[in-house]
Amino acid sequence: MVITGFLGDTFAASRLLKFSTDSLFVPIAHSHRIFIHVRGPNGFICNTMMRAHVRRNRPEQALLVYTLMRDGDVAADTYTYPILLQSCSQRLAEVEGKLIHGQVIKVGFDSDVYVGNTLINMYAVCGCLGDARKVFDESCALDSVSWNSMLAGYVSADNVDEAKWLYERMPERNVIASNSMIVLLGRSGHLEEAAKVFDEMPERDLVSWSALVSCYEQNEMYDEALRKFKEMVVDGVLVDEVVLITVLSACTHLVVGMTGQLIHALAIKAGIELYINLQNALIHMYSICGELVAAEKLFSSACTLDLISWNSMISGYLRCGEVEKARSLFDSMPQRDTVSWSVLISGYAQRDRFADALALFQNMQLEGIQPDETILVSVISACTHLSALDQGAWIHAYIRKKQMKVNVILGTTLIDMYMKFGSVPNAMEVFRAMEEKGVSTWNALILGLAMNGFVKESLATFSEMKECSIVPNEITFLAVLGACRHMGLVEEGRRHFDAMSRKHGIEPTIKHYGCMVDLLGRAGKLTEAEELIANMPVPPDVSTWGALLGACKKHGDNVMGERVGRKLVDLQPEHDGFHVLLSNIYASKGSWDNVHEIRGMMRQHGVIKTPGCSMIEVKGTIHEFLAGDKTHPQSEDIEKMLDDMAKKLKMEGYAPDTREVLLDIDEEDKETTLFRHSEKIAIAFGLLTIDAPTPIRIMKNLRICNDCHMAAKLISRAYDREIVVRDRHRFHHFKQGSCSCLDYW
Repeated sequence: MVITGFLGDTFAASRLLKFSTDSLFVPIAHSHRIFIHVRGPNGFICNTMMRAHVRRNRPEQALLVYTLMRDGDVAADTYTYPILLQSCSQRLAEVEGKLIHGQVIKVGFDSDVYVGNTLINMYAVCGCLGDARKVFDESCALDSVSWNSMLAGYVSADNVDEAKWLYERMPERNVIASNSMIVLLGRSGHLEEAAKVFDEMPERDLVSWSALVSCYEQNEMYDEALRKFKEMVVDGVLVDEVVLITVLSACTHLVVGMTGQLIHALAIKAGIELYINLQNALIHMYSICGELVAAEKLFSSACTLDLISWNSMISGYLRCGEVEKARSLFDSMPQRDTVSWSVLISGYAQRDRFADALALFQNMQLEGIQPDETILVSVISACTHLSALDQGAWIHAYIRKKQMKVNVILGTTLIDMYMKFGSVPNAMEVFRAMEEKGVSTWNALILGLAMNGFVKESLATFSEMKECSIVPNEITFLAVLGACRHMGLVEEGRRHFDAMSRKHGIEPTIKHYGCMVDLLGRAGKLTEAEELIANMPVPPDVSTWGALLGACKKHGDNVMGERVGRKLVDLQPEHDGFHVLLSNIYASKGSWDNVHEIRGMMRQHGVIKTPGCSMIEVKGTIHEFLAGDKTHPQSEDIEKMLDDMAKKLKMEGYAPDTREVLLDIDEEDKETTLFRHSEKIAIAFGLLTIDAPTPIRIMKNLRICNDCHMAAKLISRAYDREIVVRDRHRFHHFKQGSCSCLDYW
């Protein structure tokens, strides 16, 4: 046509261009070349080209055609401006849209209902609801599209009040408008109103049912979502992929695998079971419900798999405890995203495989994948459990270097880590730098300060929390009562315990009562502690009785201790700690026959005493020591350091507290046994390998004994070193011969 000159014929050119733009197999660039060769294009031809650009998501090209149109003095019509306004909507080009609006008014097309509707839509899409409403209110003629466009703007902006006002005044509430209102009301939590709109609809379509089912699912009313879906099926409404994915999500949250199987059967009946999003939802549902065989069958038989498919299957394996299968599948993935790494790292952490979590994180770093907040939370938690402060601090430095936002969860995890390492200044630094703090953040700080002996600061933080209008929860009061417990603040503990229900409406749980029993017991108020147990509104658990037993041991009340200990051994015969405490009580008064009886009971029930273990991190490596340990590669140097420590301790006036050795042996052997406790060996290793002024940080799995506590105080003064020991209950910061606990623990 170019050669023959037919492109000069406007009618022929317009037919050719329309055919070209309507044909999806013809590239848009080819159609544009045809347009360029047309001599003297009219308004229809220009509109056709602009419309094609908009349909192919090339809105900026539509505006260029309009510029050519104006340069060629081609008159625009009522079809031109709606196309241009659609292009502005696609680009969210508010400024250009307003300029075109000005031209619409100038040429007098603002009274045209089609032009008016596209103006309303353009302003609504660009978020200019005030301008959209002005066009709507000033329009001479409104049709159903006008009302729907204005309503859609309010729905997109989650403006419930204006949407309800407009919906109530609609001359005709069509299905589209009602569906939009159901979506908005459900999304905003107005479920009763959403259901009312649905019930009042004279006719409903698939979208109406899907919208209501989705409302219930989004608001965690999963049973109601399934009930409404059942009504939908009974009503004969054909299902689609969207509604099935929604109800499968409800099945997943309720862990109802049988119902999920029925949904699967419906998908097969509807012929849509091979849709990949639906398959992913099914794999996830079966995995969560423990139906791994069904999930594996779907996964292996799928024609198409995407990253969600692989990640869902890995997550399913981890949930069911198949960690090795999860790792094998992860290793065989053709490609991975951040979620893939996150799922496996989090899975390792949740299964207490913290070393594997850290190793996988290091592999992730080597592959150049940037972690997200979820991964970092899991890895920091792993560092905490492994007592790996250096690695945890490195991750914190990584977060700062990458300028990653520290949200509530990540910040709280960092605070918890530093507090559990005794690094209070670092924890405080994280807290102060956080832009947003949740109640969990305050709880971590209150509890951490208390654990580290900063009880006054802990209680002051609780007061500050209330001044900041942060509402305390059950965990907050556990932390506050814990702070009072660590320093024996009985009256203040009572006051906070009473304020829980009286001021804050929080009923104390068994854990709160356990804290009060421990507080009273440590303070020597054993009779009052036992009376509190007797008068508790809930049955006492073994931990509560255990707190009283520990207090009996501390204060030498062997009569009550024997009674409570016998009760605990009967209640939980497999618990090693209760047997050991009762045995120690007998040993302290020289009742060796009773000691042998308790140890015989332990052998009978297969109870093995947990050995004392102390861990210390040196240059990123964790070293573990048991009592009397001589297996370490540097054991000879450690022995020499222990001898040096013994000499300096004697110069400091140290006398071994042989009462801690509850064995029927002579005093000299008791002294030897005492000096080979795991924490003393760890301190010796720390003195050898960690240069001053870096603190020596030790993690102990059991409560530190009186003798080791006294020795650590004197060592800190003799060697001028700061020693931090975290035992089973709290931190001890030893410095210049004193401890942060003030000898109350």
